[in-house]
Order: sequence, then C-alpha cells, then structure tokens
Amino acid sequence: MSINEIRDIFDTLITGIDETGIAQRVQRLEGYMDGILELNQHINLTAITDRTEFIRKHYADSLLCAGYPEFRSAQSVIDVGTGGGFPGVPLAIVFPEKEFVLIDSLNKRIRIINDLCAKLGIANVRAVHGRAEELARRKEMRESFDLCVSRAVANMSTLSEYCLPFVKVGGCFMAYKGPDCDRELTEAENAVRALGGRVDRIESPSVDGLDFDHRIIVISKEKNTMSKFPRKAGTPSKEPIK
Repeated sequence: MSINEIRDIFDTLITGIDETGIAQRVQRLEGYMDGILELNQHINLTAITDRTEFIRKHYADSLLCAGYPEFRSAQSVIDVGTGGGFPGVPLAIVFPEKEFVLIDSLNKRIRIINDLCAKLGIANVRAVHGRAEELARRKEMRESFDLCVSRAVANMSTLSEYCLPFVKVGGCFMAYKGPDCDRELTEAENAVRALGGRVDRIESPSVDGLDFDHRIIVISKEKNTMSKFPRKAGTPSKEPIK
C-alpha cells in the first residue's frame, strides 16, 4: 500500500473534499510518517518501520472510527495514550475542522508531536504531557470533550477510568480493540456504569482491500463521572473497578 492509496480510504470515510484538499492531506500524512520514522531512530515512537505497514497499521487503522456518526458529530476530540500520535494525528489531518487534544505520559513524545504538527501546518492538534488520571482532574479538561478515542493497551475497565472522565455528558468514548474483546467488555460493564457510561455497541469496521479484524467499542456518556474518579495515578491499572 502506498501513501496515495490512502485516497481510496478517503472515499469510504469522507465526501465533498476537492482534489486540492485531498492532495494537501496526503502530503501532510506523508510528511508526518517521514518525521516519525526519522525520529524513531533516536526515540521509541513505533515498532513499525516499514512504510507500507506504517500506512496500514497506523494510518488506515487510525481512521477506522471516522465512518461512524459519533465521530462525525464531534467537534472536540481527545486521544488518550496517543504514543506516536495515533489515532489523533491522522484523524486531525483528514478532518481539519475538528479540534484534537492528544495526551501521553512521556514528554519526549509530546514534544515530537507538537514539533511535527507545527512544521507541517497541522493547526488543530495540541499535545499535552501528563497522566490521564491527573489531567482528567483539571477543570479545563474534565468532561470537556465530545469524543474520546484511544488505541492504548489497557483492559477496558482501566481504559474507561482513564477516558470517560474527559467526556461530556451526551458525548462518546470509542475504544480500538482486537477481535477477542467480548469477555473483556463484559468484565468492564460495572466500571463503565460507575463512570457514567453505557456500552452502546461493538462495531467491526472494514476498509475495502484491507483484511482488518478489529473492533471499536462505542460507549455513550449518560451521567457525570463521580468526583472520586479517576483515582490516583497507578490505581486504575493496579486495581481495576470491578
């Protein structure tokens, strides 16, 4: 898969973008990939160094949520545990009308994301350093986003405690997961309810020509998260809500 084949993915996700708009998006996607792969020689940003696999596993995968109404209607999006900027940066490049905040606990990654976005003219991304448990207690961030997305590696109970406190009532949390997420989700149902959420559905997104076997868990935010959540840093992973 080449960078230009991302255009085929556009056709299934977005409409009404002229050729100039698509070309600019492709150029920024290519520039971000080049920057990440170059800097990856000095700091661990991704285990994927083959360009074809990068496009497939970082770009196409990141865009999987974009076909659903919860993403389409959101104006403010937070990406929790963004790592090298995924899924937040690809989504921000393709949808410049939306505002994105990306958070990660490693400051080196955050600096790289902000620097690359500034260099490439990606103006709708702000990367913030900090742990989710601490940032979600900031007044300006708590229950301030229409949508939270995350590809972070954590069980659903822990991930929900990281993510749902950022989401407005009426908003949504979309978790990227593998095909064997049913049991994990069943074990997290009490946690989701305790945090003010409700499991809406599990989606199995697909893109023509790609053999993805992924799931997106869609959780609606129905009530305010109680002030005791999230618990102090480290507790959600050590003692998931049962």
